[in-house]
Amino acid sequence: MKKPTLGGELAAEFFGTFLLCLLGDGVVANVGLAPRLASPAYNWNTIAFGWGFAVAVAVYVAGGVSGAHINPAVTLALAVKRGFSWAKVIPYWIAQVLGGFFGALGVYLVYYEGLKAAGMPNVWCTGPGSIFEKTFWGGAAAVQAVASYSLTNATIAEIIGTMVLLLGVLAIGDSRNLGVKANLGPFLVGILVVAIGLDLGGPSGYAINPARDLGPRLFGALVGTKGLFDGAYWLVAPIIGPLIGGVLGAVLYDIFISPNLPEKAEGGSE
Repeated sequence: MKKPTLGGELAAEFFGTFLLCLLGDGVVANVGLAPRLASPAYNWNTIAFGWGFAVAVAVYVAGGVSGAHINPAVTLALAVKRGFSWAKVIPYWIAQVLGGFFGALGVYLVYYEGLKAAGMPNVWCTGPGSIFEKTFWGGAAAVQAVASYSLTNATIAEIIGTMVLLLGVLAIGDSRNLGVKANLGPFLVGILVVAIGLDLGGPSGYAINPARDLGPRLFGALVGTKGLFDGAYWLVAPIIGPLIGGVLGAVLYDIFISPNLPEKAEGGSE
């Protein structure tokens, strides 16, 4: 069987993160800019499920080549605890951020007229401004939830959310645990992201992925979205927080779960 080259792996990481942000930021733009139903039909649930399906599609597409990290926090955690080559960490991160940037470009092309009419709002990334002050389907002003939380609180939410992500990802991929059959792994990772969004996503908008946030944030700044790099939020909560949380999740899995699993999965297979 042909082994992927580093170039092939980077291409997969780029394209996987591109799809992740194209579909994920796409659902945010759709909710805010182009509703097909009355405004109450579009809510946080729509965004959470949209992002979950985006993750599943991206992992299905890229997983066979690179493992579909599509997330610098996953790449770092696997380097710390799973023997992933440290020499690949920075190249993977660059490919992931570039993928996020071009995924945002795709959303811009699809929703250009709506974005322009709305004054180029922040549909790209988490943090202040990412929850619209007014819904663009003509309804009443919406509450901007992020303003209710401090930077510290948002960062804690990102650490814990990414910790849960890595705990789930490692369990789903662990044949000594319950063992995911056939190719259901990417689908279950998507469901995991839905759960994180619904249960833990409120304070920060649950980036849980530095590339998913930074790549589109860079693109948004280039096309005129205001305030994306104001203050320290953009660096601390969606970048440093997930990097800490990812490693923490991998460490906790290896402390509390891995040592207590059987040596072989049921049936005698590894």
